[in-house]
Amino acid sequence: MKLYTFPPSPNSLRVFAVAHETGQNLEMVPVDLSKGEHMKPEFLKLNPNHKIPTLVDGDFVLWESTAIMLYLAYKAGGKLIPTDPKPRAQMHQWISWNTAHLGPACGIFLFENMVKGLLKIGEPDPKQLAKGEEEFARFGAVLNDHLKGRKHLVGNSSTIADHHVFASFVHAGGCGLPVAKFPEIQRWCAEMAASAPWQKALAVLKH
Repeated sequence: MKLYTFPPSPNSLRVFAVAHETGQNLEMVPVDLSKGEHMKPEFLKLNPNHKIPTLVDGDFVLWESTAIMLYLAYKAGGKLIPTDPKPRAQMHQWISWNTAHLGPACGIFLFENMVKGLLKIGEPDPKQLAKGEEEFARFGAVLNDHLKGRKHLVGNSSTIADHHVFASFVHAGGCGLPVAKFPEIQRWCAEMAASAPWQKALAVLKH
């Protein structure tokens, strides 16, 4: 399987982590967004949204990181996916919540404080960062409260939801994400970062 990816992106990293935890090897095909490689005709044939990550498994092409994570988990016999309907639904709840709420709040800080500099497209917008502060305070509190006394978001073992949500925090330090007020998030993030799948996934940032 080939994964077309921009290695530093949270969406790519969450797929890396799931691949490592499910024991599947992916051939990484870097797509340099800063050079516009995601707009090349050959890539647009794979993903008309011109976004990463994109998975190619033989003649099967799949985009959207959540769909790719679930596909890898199902290929591994359902690993990281609860068998009981209730915790499985809760797993999807947290994935949906991160996609709709927490992830976009974190994404404001990532774009304003990191991506703009990388792509040389201007200075951080104070109004956008203020919006990010408000949104992160709201949804960060939800996550922080939920994590009290918990090692995982759902049940007693890791699920797709843990990898999905944690990816939103991988650049917390570099993008100035205001996590200082949320000790449970900090504790959980430290545990996730120290886990074997994420140690392997985050290793790509050191190269």
